[in-house]
Amino acid sequence: MDDKEKEKEKEKEKHEGNHIEEEEENEEGNKRIVVLGPQVPLKEQLELDKDDESLRRWKEQLLGQVDTEQLGETAEPEVKVMNLTILSPGRPDLVLPIPFQADEKGYAFALKDGSPYSFRFSFIVSNNIVSGLKYTNIVWKTGVRVENQKMMLGTFSPQLEPYVYEGEEETTPAGIFARGSYSAKLKFVDDDSKCYLEMSYYFEIRKEWPGAQ
Repeated sequence: MDDKEKEKEKEKEKHEGNHIEEEEENEEGNKRIVVLGPQVPLKEQLELDKDDESLRRWKEQLLGQVDTEQLGETAEPEVKVMNLTILSPGRPDLVLPIPFQADEKGYAFALKDGSPYSFRFSFIVSNNIVSGLKYTNIVWKTGVRVENQKMMLGTFSPQLEPYVYEGEEETTPAGIFARGSYSAKLKFVDDDSKCYLEMSYYFEIRKEWPGAQ
């Protein structure tokens, strides 16, 4: 096999299979393509070298208690966001299943102006490890963007029990001009820009909590 044929063979091997390519920078600052190899289902990875006790313990330490019942045959992870809970001191927790169910006015929920609150999400990961899961929540009032929240949640392995994330406490804007209708868009994505949830909704800020006399 001459040099030209060898080069063609290398190119063929490079593009065959489900390989992942990443750019790497060397000491001189030059970028080069690094082929990481095919992405395979986590279930298949756990089966590899299962008779090697030390390697098995190392995988358990790395992955934690992975529920094998949650592992599919696909290499792609799945994330299902179950619900959003609104927490406010002195108020009962408001659990909202996802997708939100709007009321007769079209609002998913309502908040009192000038009140402390926080969000808590529950989500389930299956099939494979999800890397760099994050969410964004953008809020508009009368067409003007008033909030653009971005939060990195982390990397999660598949398990039967849902993961729970609680955000930091914030305070709703106060005053007559802060009250009214708001539109928002919630989105969950990972490091590979795979989107697991994208949902638009409306909420209201009122003078009093819903149901207050």
